[in-house]
Amino acid sequence: MSAKFGFYVAALLCLTATGLGAYGAHGLAASGAAPNLVSAFNTAVQYQFLHGLALLFLVLALRVKIVKPLQWAMVFFTLGTFLFSGSIYALVLLGTKGIGFVTPLGGVCFMAGWLSVLLAGRTWLRS
Repeated sequence: MSAKFGFYVAALLCLTATGLGAYGAHGLAASGAAPNLVSAFNTAVQYQFLHGLALLFLVLALRVKIVKPLQWAMVFFTLGTFLFSGSIYALVLLGTKGIGFVTPLGGVCFMAGWLSVLLAGRTWLRS
């Protein structure tokens, strides 16, 4: 993933996390949704925000020095957000229970992204 594309993805993830967070705090809670669904929705928003900001950090790091594992981390964070947060949004907003198996795959992508950051540190810190 290029730094330019990653920048736009990061901004879009954070933009939509802001709107979804506001909906979760005001609209979803006020609609009488079950507390466990509101909690799951808020978890999805938090993970989306965290990894959107991490993606932005990686974009900035790649502007200084291109390190292949950082590029992989960007891919994993993006994929993880869509799988993890997206599946929770679908579950809460659409009642789609059949895709619950996707959520842990998103978590694995997040972990792979952070492992990629760890591996990038070996190259990054040597220079």
